[in-house]
Amino acid sequence: MTIRRVKIFSLFERFWHWSQMALILVLLFSGFGIHGFHRLIGFETAVTLHTLAALLLLLLWAFSVFWLFTTKTWRHFIPTFSGMWQVLRFYSYGIFKGEHHPYRKAYWRKHNPLQAFAYLMLKILIFPLIWITGLAYLGYFLWRDLPHASDWLTGLAYVHTGAAYAILVFVLVHVYMLTTGHSFIAHLKPMINGFDDVDLTPEEEAYLLKDEPENIR
Repeated sequence: MTIRRVKIFSLFERFWHWSQMALILVLLFSGFGIHGFHRLIGFETAVTLHTLAALLLLLLWAFSVFWLFTTKTWRHFIPTFSGMWQVLRFYSYGIFKGEHHPYRKAYWRKHNPLQAFAYLMLKILIFPLIWITGLAYLGYFLWRDLPHASDWLTGLAYVHTGAAYAILVFVLVHVYMLTTGHSFIAHLKPMINGFDDVDLTPEEEAYLLKDEPENIR
């Protein structure tokens, strides 16, 4: 295996990442405003901003799902238990002892087992909860005459808020992980220029050098 700098994040992935980050921050800010945690903006402004950011994020997610399946990039998000224990041990113990990360990015798998599992849970559990409860809340006027509608609305609000806190925890852990190992900037660079250190087989290296020389350094 040879370690080379390879473009593993396409332009769309980087646009998706930063746009999603910005919209999630807007949603968290406006959501906290709706719940009265701050008075930096008025309630009506917070609701309007929250709704607009949510619809834009939903549109972005729709495009990203289409892109994941048309490019077969979804395969990077399928978790594997191979190496999971080593990664868990590293983050819970080894990282504080100065040990090297046990996982090296591969051309066919750019996320370690723990990352893949966390991203998959976001995409198939947390995000759908946000979508479904948010849209149901937004469309309350369509089902407000149903029996016990107000009780269902309260339940939806709790689930929606709980899912939002789960996303907030993910964001905080994600930012914290940027401060471990390499420098903060070194961790950010792959999501800026797309290039990261990847373990390549001789066949993968030969393929990239011949057919995609612009994607390898």
